[in-house]
Amino acid sequence: MSVRVERAGPVTTVVLSRPAARNAVDGATADQLAAAFREFEADDGARVAVLWGEGGTFCSGADLKAVGTERGNRVAPDGDGPMGPTRMRLGKPVIAAVAGHAVAGGLELALWCDLRVAEEDAVFGVFCRRWGVPLIDGGTVRLPRLIGAGRAMDLVLTGRPVPAAEALAIGLANRMVPTGTARAEAELLAAEIARFPQACLRSDRASLLDQEGKDEHSAMAEELHYGQAVLAEAMEGAARFAAGAGRHGEP
Repeated sequence: MSVRVERAGPVTTVVLSRPAARNAVDGATADQLAAAFREFEADDGARVAVLWGEGGTFCSGADLKAVGTERGNRVAPDGDGPMGPTRMRLGKPVIAAVAGHAVAGGLELALWCDLRVAEEDAVFGVFCRRWGVPLIDGGTVRLPRLIGAGRAMDLVLTGRPVPAAEALAIGLANRMVPTGTARAEAELLAAEIARFPQACLRSDRASLLDQEGKDEHSAMAEELHYGQAVLAEAMEGAARFAAGAGRHGEP
């Protein structure tokens, strides 16, 4: 198996483990990644997931050695994406723990995640540019939405490496951490997020994702709709606050 799942309380870590191939994803690996995240989504006790590549590389993209063989990535307009879970719209957050390279399809996997924790020597990029391989799994959609069309066009046209410091500066990475600590730091962040009341957190996350492309009036109406659905949790939180919770820094 090139993917395994490790669980620590409410935090699920999905480990991509093909270190000999720099964690390149072939068809079977894509299937395993998709299955792992379906399992996470269905598990009521799992609140936040971390995606991490074992062996010092997050993911070097699709396995080009498998192209044209029975091991090749699935490319079809329906079903799972070529890299596996990239067409899924989960109801819970996922954090990418980026060590080494997150390039080509690996960049697309990282973009699919809600947050990206990158090590100081991590590198992002559209490295598939040099081989004539297109971004086919969300790269040309999610990248400009995340960092803006101008910056995204630079990366798409040049295929240049983007070091972690620049990725942090332009919003491609959310945190930069010492080399060798991405998984641990991402899991700590996941545990912090998992401590919050989850109905409200997931509602706000869904509203943020859904507002893309809508006019302000429609987006705000949708926000209200989402918020009204979790008012019971809000009432519980307000009661805890009124009773004195949170006055000394505790959640």
